[in-house]
Amino acid sequence: MKKLFAILAVMGVLSFGMTQTAMAQDSTATAAPEQTEQVAPAETTDEAAAPATVEEGGIHKELKTKFIEGDAGFMSLVAIALVLGLAFCIERIIYLSLAEVDVKKLMAKVEAALEKGDVEGAKTVCRNTRGPVASICYQGLLRIDEGLDVVERSVVSYGGVQAGYLEKGCSWITLFIAMAPSLGFLGTVIGMVMAFDNIQRAGDISPTVVAAGMKVALITTIFGLIVALILQIFYNYILSKIEAITSQMEDSSITLLDTIMKYNLKYKK
Repeated sequence: MKKLFAILAVMGVLSFGMTQTAMAQDSTATAAPEQTEQVAPAETTDEAAAPATVEEGGIHKELKTKFIEGDAGFMSLVAIALVLGLAFCIERIIYLSLAEVDVKKLMAKVEAALEKGDVEGAKTVCRNTRGPVASICYQGLLRIDEGLDVVERSVVSYGGVQAGYLEKGCSWITLFIAMAPSLGFLGTVIGMVMAFDNIQRAGDISPTVVAAGMKVALITTIFGLIVALILQIFYNYILSKIEAITSQMEDSSITLLDTIMKYNLKYKK
């Protein structure tokens, strides 16, 4: 299921990029005939509308232009790092969102069932509830007859397993966060090499000779840093959700142990 979400995310981002480029190409293709049909008599009336047509779609065209100017080979690697990083981020966000439940309501139901001596009812409540908190409580209830120490060890051990599930895939996000600026810096070095090659061929250090190589160097660095910043924001959001769920797991474990202790004192004297 998680792989499916990741694949769908990648396909969605790629299809969105393809549709945007197609729309940009269609708009430029249709704009040319319309401009040829418009003639000079409308100069005074269309002066106010001209800036609007220039601004429309300007960001997309500018990004496409800078992408091409920054050497499509390295810029494509940066774009791939962004797409894959976002796919992992979206998959983690969906997984963590599904793992969140109303912990207070869950523990209230479990406590109410144990107060009545209905252990199977408490297990049913945990089985019918998604998320790591319910799974931890269910593992503890399975060993309720083996003593409080065994329950505590089981809860702690299974809590570590659930924490590993929550953090699964985060290492890939950190990889792409580090990879994006590294690719940008690699493009910077290659752009500098191109600039020095142009200087060597021309035998001159004029600005026009080194401009192309310097532009490649700066553009790749800028795009690499932007990708890293975007992924870092998503990664910090994911970490905050993991910390919140982990805190819920710890609180619910303590509540479960207290509830089981009350159950043992009441029904196993």
